[in-house]
Amino acid sequence: MCKHILNAQVAIRSPCCRKWFDCAECHFEQEPHALAKSPEMTFACKKCKKCFRKDAAEFEESDEYCPHCDNHFVLEAKTPKPALQVEGDDARMDNRMLKDDRVHLPEEKSIFNFKDLSDRMG
Repeated sequence: MCKHILNAQVAIRSPCCRKWFDCAECHFEQEPHALAKSPEMTFACKKCKKCFRKDAAEFEESDEYCPHCDNHFVLEAKTPKPALQVEGDDARMDNRMLKDDRVHLPEEKSIFNFKDLSDRMG
């Protein structure tokens, strides 16, 4: 699972070390050498688990799909976005954690409420 591209549809076999990676950043983090460039690329579809080759020099719109299962693997990448959040989510989206001090709710009466107990006894 790629931590750089969240919606990666294929794995790519690097031509230099012949290992499988989800993206070039994964190769950069795991290998001490630079990623070699090659016009022919070998892919493994994550949907049907079958491998296929594509020539990057003659890449067409029809080449954006897996030849075995028609999975569209060339799409806009979803990358993780760093976010700094407090304990709750965004108050504009989820206001359950907000308390409005302007609204006064009637006091609850309970056997555990000592104020009510002292009023009855005294």
